[in-house]
Formats: sequence, structure tokens, C-alpha cells
Amino acid sequence: MITSSCEETLRRIQAALEAAGEVFRRFTPGDIEAEYKAGHDPVTEADRQIDGVLRRELLREQEGWLSEEAVDDGTRLEKRRVWVVDPLDGTREFVAGIPEFCASVAMVEDGRPVAGGVYNPATNETFLGCLGWGMTYNGKPCRSSQRSDLSGALVLASRSEVNRGEWKRFEGAGFQIRPVGSVAYKLALVSAGLADATFTLVPKHEWDIAAGAALVESSGGFVTTLDDGRLRCNQRDPLLEGLLACGPRMADALISRLGLAALRSKHDRL
Repeated sequence: MITSSCEETLRRIQAALEAAGEVFRRFTPGDIEAEYKAGHDPVTEADRQIDGVLRRELLREQEGWLSEEAVDDGTRLEKRRVWVVDPLDGTREFVAGIPEFCASVAMVEDGRPVAGGVYNPATNETFLGCLGWGMTYNGKPCRSSQRSDLSGALVLASRSEVNRGEWKRFEGAGFQIRPVGSVAYKLALVSAGLADATFTLVPKHEWDIAAGAALVESSGGFVTTLDDGRLRCNQRDPLLEGLLACGPRMADALISRLGLAALRSKHDRL
């Protein structure tokens, strides 16, 4: 995307996130009813209202739409430009009153997340970024962590994965582990250099990671899936293998520490 296109897309994303913020203010985290979808994932009225607001603010003719809270009719597969959104990522935390939830918006072009925005209303943090343009955190330019040593690094973990005991294998690995709820929020924190890395141990959907991945790459960071190494979105099946994101100088050390030998070989060839 050329700079002018980035700026126009980011203006649309920012306006949409501001509109989402108005919806968030109608609800009280920790005091809201939730229903449960298949797979026991919670959904609230806030999820649905924010989805409608984002669609109204963002979608234009000739663009596609993929959202966690909308029926996917497949027409997006015919589009070059597709919005991939999670109206409320971290709904469990929202219901519990934990300030680790956000609205997440990504523009995907020809399968690649090229621009993204994440807004956490509980902490009043806004992350915006576009490839070739850079990234801002609350309006100020920023970049991803430049740390190269895993020792002492801050790695954000899935709160659910930690609660299930899946991160015990990394205890004593030398890096700090901090559980955080929303996947998009974790990626946004890494993109702004507020954490050094994050990775997931289970598959995630495109709407969970597209915006955050765009932010990390916009800030000069490194992003890879745990299967083929290349993140491609707007796929027929939006479920992806686990994701790893970090500052650019930590990629080799983190890939090695996780024992992803095949991925390291592919990374070396990229």
C-alpha cells in the first residue's frame, strides 16, 4: 500500500474504533450477561452491537467482510481487499471484568494483513499501523522490541493456556511469562515494544490475529505461523495454526527455544 492509501485506511480504522468505543461505554465489564456458542465461547450483546458498528463504518463496495460475529457467506473469497475483524476479542475477560479485551480490525489485501488497529477501552490504548507507513501507540510513533536475548525477555502467554497448564514446560526457560487475555491485545503490546514476544500453542482464527500481525510487521517486528511460516488470510477455512510474534532480533532465538526446527529452516530461506 502506498502512503496515501495507508493514511486513508488508517483514518477509516481509527474512526471505526472510536465508534466501537462509544458502544463499549454502554456496558460495564464484569457486569454483563453472556451466552455461549458452540465450543463454549461466550458472546455478549456488546459483541453483536460492535460488529454492526464496525461493519457500518468500514465496509465499502468491492470489499469483503470476515468477522467472528457475522455469518460468513464466502463472497469475501472473491475480493482483493477484505476486512477481518473481531468486534470484541477477549470476551471472557470482558465478562469477568479483567481489562484485557479489545476491538480488533485488519485490512487484508491479496491475503496479506497490511493495516491494523486495536483498541482496548479498559486501558484507553489505541494501536494503529500499516505496512510501509509505520505504527503509533496512542498517537505516538513506536517500534517493536530490539531485544535479542531471551534471558529476561517478557513473553505474553494466553491466559487460558496458562490456566490449563500448557505453559509449565517453559517454566525455568529464562524469560518472564505474563498471562494476558485477548490475542489481539497481546500482539498489539508486542508491536509497541511493551512486551518482547508472544506465541500461541493452539490454532487461532484469522479474526484473532490479523490486526495484531499487521501491527507487529508495521512496527518492524517478526510474525510467523507455526506450520508454513507465512501468514495468509482470507482463506476458505479461517482457522490457522499457532502464531509467533516478536521483535526482529529475537526471532531465531525464540524459534530455536521452541524447538521449531522445520520452521527455522523455512525462516532461513525467507
